[in-house]
This record gives sequence, structure tokens and C-alpha cells, in this order.
Amino acid sequence: MNQAHSQQSESPAHEHMYAIFAQQSAAFAAQPYPDLDTRRSKLFNLKKQIIRYQDVIAAAINTDFSSRSIDESKLLDLLGSVLEAEHAIRHLRKWMRPSKRRTELLFLSNHLRVQYQPKGVVGVVVPWNFPVYLALGPLIAAIAAGNRVMVKLPEITPATNAVMKRMLAEVFAEDEVAIFGEEITDPSLFTTLPFNHIVFTGSPAIGRVVMRAAAENLTPVTLELGGKSPALVSRHYPLADAAMRILHGKATNCGQICVAPDYALVPKEKINAFVEECKSYFSSMYGDNISKNTNYTSIVNDRHLKRLLEILEDAKAKGAEIITCGDYVPDQDGRRMPVHIVLNCTPDMRILKEELFGPVLPVVAYDAIDDAITYIKAGERPLALYCFTHDANERDHILKQTHSGGVTINDWGWHVVNHDAPFGGIGNSGMGTYHGVEGFRELSHAKTVFIRHRFFPTQLFYPPYGTWIQKLALHFFLKKGDPNLK
Repeated sequence: MNQAHSQQSESPAHEHMYAIFAQQSAAFAAQPYPDLDTRRSKLFNLKKQIIRYQDVIAAAINTDFSSRSIDESKLLDLLGSVLEAEHAIRHLRKWMRPSKRRTELLFLSNHLRVQYQPKGVVGVVVPWNFPVYLALGPLIAAIAAGNRVMVKLPEITPATNAVMKRMLAEVFAEDEVAIFGEEITDPSLFTTLPFNHIVFTGSPAIGRVVMRAAAENLTPVTLELGGKSPALVSRHYPLADAAMRILHGKATNCGQICVAPDYALVPKEKINAFVEECKSYFSSMYGDNISKNTNYTSIVNDRHLKRLLEILEDAKAKGAEIITCGDYVPDQDGRRMPVHIVLNCTPDMRILKEELFGPVLPVVAYDAIDDAITYIKAGERPLALYCFTHDANERDHILKQTHSGGVTINDWGWHVVNHDAPFGGIGNSGMGTYHGVEGFRELSHAKTVFIRHRFFPTQLFYPPYGTWIQKLALHFFLKKGDPNLK
């Protein structure tokens, strides 16, 4: 921290960031274990602020995106945050209770427990696609666990950042919760602070950078990344229903969701019917002309739109067929880009290599279900997997043969907003979890406490060795080794 500090000493914003970290560290040292009522009060005040500010927040996100569906902001960013806060408030007493454990037989009559202790100062790095939910979710877990929190909001959502700062400053002192945004001109400096834990949500590439920076301070990290989340449609599942739900996953927030279906695996004889169903459902949800449809969210900025158009151009140049759901002229309709379905994809195309993070849906044909499973397993482990089947044996086979951060069966994404279950990735899609009790434990130190009974003679196991009680214990637990081993 000191080296980075000296390099940025002329920046008032960076000076302020370092000062806040020092204040939070000192405040935590002075109160290292806030009680249940203190934590609940903070969570309750946060929940009230989210409800109070809901219209202002939704309007700010709309400004940052140039067009973000107000209903999607309320349903996904705000309702999800309120549900998570309510869940923590309801269950926090149980979470905080020490967990009784059994001692080994050798130490019978002593006491063993695990006590969940706040870690200290937690840093949270937030992406632009859900700048409220992905800030408040980790914040709720961190507060529930008794920590102080510094949140780094994305540079490209200044309107949302301003509202979040104002909303949280009304109920939290900066030595409790502090918000930083676009004023931090070098965001990498945030993760060089010696936090007691970092929660990062973003791309695998930036996740590696964050992890390297955290390693300098041996700071533990929770990485929520992403990847190419598949949607596997069984041959026997109703095709129209699968198409509707996958299409909704690709159209919500214009596909800019880390758990959006990245590609669909469909039986080869049903590809054409699947495409027609997707087009039909897009039209029924959003109409054929979305250029002024406020229910449909825009791509966040020109840079991300350019990236998506380049991916489509690469696929087209290499022989893919591109089908647009509704009319779309980029120069005319701006960044409100409809879902594009792409057929005849090949492994050399960017569309099958990169996380798409937009309304682009490659459809990959398969013959047998095991071929689809093999295709999924050949790639990096995704953040989410979607399986459409009513066959319990087929479902269990897919679940056992594949790895992913989480799964929704016969729909998409809903496992994420059920806050009594953990949310997290695996492999390239991340590490660690939050939400519910797992989030509380992720941001707590599970401290083992062994209490020796006053008269328990552990000194019998001290040197000198070879006493009869030591020999008896070794014989009881180890029996005899193999005399033939050399």
C-alpha cells in the first residue's frame, strides 16, 4: 500500500481512499465484534434506504445505460437486494451462534466449538451490468458478518454511483461503509489495499489481476466471474417452453448478465423450429421494432456494442448464419440491440470462444445427450448451467457429469436470487460463494475453540515418550503397521 500511496500522493481521491481504509481499520480494531442488534439495525436501515430510493436508483441506472428498463432495474437490482437483506435479518441470530463440534474420542469430556468472527475491512469491486445488486449483495453479507466495507463502483455508471453514495451516506458513517466510483482513476490501486477479504465480480481476465494484487497482501478473495453458460435442451422437453425461457435469458438486460445463457445446445433436427420459437417469443415480449421500447435495455455503451458487432461479423465471415429477432439497423436503432441467433458456428469463431455478455445466442446442434455433455465438458467450467428435461434420470446424469457454479432446471437464472443457497463459480468462473449462510461464513473467520476440561490430563502425552498410556493410545488407534514394508 505504501508504494502505491506514494505514487498517487498528488491525487486527492486516492488520498481519501487510503485515509478511509485507515479509519475503517482503526474502527474495527476498536469494535471487533459488533453484536446481533447492531448488525440487524444496519441491515434494516439499508433495506429501508433501498425501498426509499428505488425510483431514484432506477432512473440513475437508466441514465447510465442511456436506456435501461425501469422494471428490470427494480426486479433484478432492487427486489433482489431487499430479499437478500430480509433473509439476513431473519436468520442472523442463528448464523452468529457458535457451532458445537464433537471432539475426538481421545479428548472426550472436553469442549469444541467453531466461533464465527468478523474478518475486518472487506473490499467489494462491482461490475457495471448490475451496479446495485452486485454491490449490495456482498455488502449485506459483509455487514451480517460484522465487517467494515469499502465498495468500488464501476467508472461507467457515474449517475448510479452518485445515488449510491448519497443513499448509503445517510445511514452509514464512512468508517462503516464507504463508496468510491469513477473518481478513482486507477481502479487497480483499490485492490492493492491490504483488505481482510476482497469480493470481486467481473471477467476472468480482470479476476486474475485482482487475485495477483491480493496475493501481495495474502488477502483472501471471492471471485464471481462468468464464462460460457450453456442451456441444454433435451430431445423430449417441450421445445416452445425451452425457447421462451432461453430467449428471455438472452433478452433480459440485453443479455448483459454473468449468468445469462451464453449458448444453446439443441437436438439437430429441432434447430429450425427452435429458432422460429425464439423469434416468436421475442416479438411477443418486445415487439418487432424495439428502437423505442422502454421495456428493452440498451447495450451499455458504444465500445461494448462494437465488440458484439465484431463478434457477429467474425462469425458471418467464417460461414455462420445470423438470424435477427426483429428489425435492427445499428446506425438507426442505436444500442437497443435485439437478440441475434447464430447457426453453423465452428470452433475457430470468436462466438464460441468468448463470453458474449450480450443479446447473441449461438445454437449448437447435437445428436445424443452424451455428445452435448462432452461438448460442455470440453470448455471451461461455467458460472451457470441450464438443463431442460422432465426426465429425472437424464437430469441426474447431466448434473453428475458436468461442473458449474450453479444450476437451474427447466428455466434460467433463478437459482441466483434464492438467497438461502450459495452463489459462486468454479474454476474459470470463480471461487468462493456469497448469499445466505455461505456468504456470512465466507466473510467470517471460522475460529476453532478447544476448551480443556479442568482435570483432563493432556500432559500425559508430553515427553518423555514411551509411557504405558501413550503406548495404549497408539495401539488402540493405529493398531500394527506392516512389518514387511521397508
